Amino acid sequence: MRRPSPWLCSSAVVAALLAGGCTSEEPAADTDRIVVNPPAEGADHTHAPGESDADPVGDGTRASAGGYRIADLRVPTRTDGPGEMSFRILGPEGRPVTDYAEQQTKLMHLYVVRTDFSVYRHVHPTLADDGTWTVPVDLAEAGGYRVIADFLPSDADRPVVLGKQVLQPPAGAPRPVPREGEGTDGSVRVRVDGAGRVGADGRLRLVVSTPDGRPVTLGSYLGTTAHVSGFRIADRARDQLFVHVHPYGEPEITDDGAELTFHTAFERAGDYRLFVQVRVDGIVHTVPITATIT
Repeated sequence: MRRPSPWLCSSAVVAALLAGGCTSEEPAADTDRIVVNPPAEGADHTHAPGESDADPVGDGTRASAGGYRIADLRVPTRTDGPGEMSFRILGPEGRPVTDYAEQQTKLMHLYVVRTDFSVYRHVHPTLADDGTWTVPVDLAEAGGYRVIADFLPSDADRPVVLGKQVLQPPAGAPRPVPREGEGTDGSVRVRVDGAGRVGADGRLRLVVSTPDGRPVTLGSYLGTTAHVSGFRIADRARDQLFVHVHPYGEPEITDDGAELTFHTAFERAGDYRLFVQVRVDGIVHTVPITATIT
């Protein structure tokens, strides 16, 4: 049985985005849209590891956590176009998990990220009856990758976040990770407004605009006004904590752009490579930036 996530509140209709707060209106072009209830404002809006009961099991640095593990992971053997990725999630009894609850309109959020963060994919696999997940993924280039599975078993009280290292030969030299707090994809610009803070109830502000600084209107992607996931920048994989944060309330439109405040629960200080996904004019944009957490 697949049920709505308990992390979603029971108010109005429900990472990139819902303009002007909760509304049932949705552009026809949003093919990822599924109508469910929206997250409660400021509540359970982070998948950063911490001490709250709402925090996930696992931080994306290990292939097993809380009795769950990634098994039978197969990655594409080519980098010249999409190839199929498949895997299963085994539960505490060692059997494939087949029943999941939705989080942000999906049963599974899968992130495939090159270890130097130069390639980022956020995809939503398809579940077969035997518990096998499959999805086409374009790795773009060879090198080391991390596969992060973010899911909620239907009989669990908390989300689970697992991560596994894979290699697409040849390994290749990692690139330096950019540390700028601003980025653009040519159409949308995102910048960090100040530093974030360690703690279970932190705030992080981002400003979204056109490249020349004009305000933008944010559409809806995965039932929220921005989807942000990222990793702590560190030399050791076990220190590259996975984070997944959501907007706190609706955007504030200013002369500088659409200002978004995120509820965070960062456990460790450092620089984090964040991938900000927003929908503007019907198109989902992914903009990487680096945020400093103190």
